[in-house]
Amino acid sequence: MKLLRYGPVGKEKPGVLDSGGNIRDLSGAIADLTPDQLSPAALDKLRKLDPGKLPRVTGEPRIGACVAAVSKLVCIGLNYTDHANETNNPIPKEPVVFMKAISSIVGPNDDVVLPKGATKGDWEVELGIVIGTKAQYVSESDALKHVAGYCIVNDVSERAFQMERGGQWTKGKSCDTFAPIGPWLVTADEVPDPQVLDVMCEVSGVVMQKGTTKNMIFTVAQIVSYLSQFMTLMPGDIIPTGTPAGVGLGKKPPRFLKPGDTMRLTVTGLGEQRQKVLGYPA
Repeated sequence: MKLLRYGPVGKEKPGVLDSGGNIRDLSGAIADLTPDQLSPAALDKLRKLDPGKLPRVTGEPRIGACVAAVSKLVCIGLNYTDHANETNNPIPKEPVVFMKAISSIVGPNDDVVLPKGATKGDWEVELGIVIGTKAQYVSESDALKHVAGYCIVNDVSERAFQMERGGQWTKGKSCDTFAPIGPWLVTADEVPDPQVLDVMCEVSGVVMQKGTTKNMIFTVAQIVSYLSQFMTLMPGDIIPTGTPAGVGLGKKPPRFLKPGDTMRLTVTGLGEQRQKVLGYPA
């Protein structure tokens, strides 16, 4: 299934994409796509619904982040060898973990607003893992059983905040609008192998990143298992899994986001994001 949320900010309704690409309203079955709707049993109930019998959503509504009430955004850094190399970092021996504030979450096509004082805004297309059941000290072999599905995440960054303000990555990752998520949560049964997905990011019409999850240093299963040794992963938690080479920081010379830029991101089978970059209002 391709599950989504649509409607104005704060008033999103749950939906499902039918085979023709139409949004069908799920609000008669569930109030919202909240963490409690991501368990295997809850997803099985939704699978039994006939999308063709659900109300069709007309027009082109805003698409919200594909999961409501996310409790944690736990990110993996430097998870592609080519990206570690382009940023002059050593290949990590264990996953590099950092957090993004949940207040950074927006819809997949909402504007990205550069914060006050921003000078080095950057893009990062990433495969996002959506946790479906509580994961605590899980083995690598059992890790994927805890995954409800996958989505696209743009791990927007402000590199000066991230790298030049005391070494805390979270400061450069957590600004408002810095986590466009969606458009869909694609359930795990439709992504039998998350390690064979192409990822792409285009900035103002120029392809900047073109990679494949095949080249991730740590796989989805390894990441879920690893994180569960340090924190309990809860339903609805989202884990962006790292980005391939091609970020603005790695360009020669560096190329950073500016007001008026656009970003387009895709991951195989997970849809497309499009954002416009704005400056902070005067």
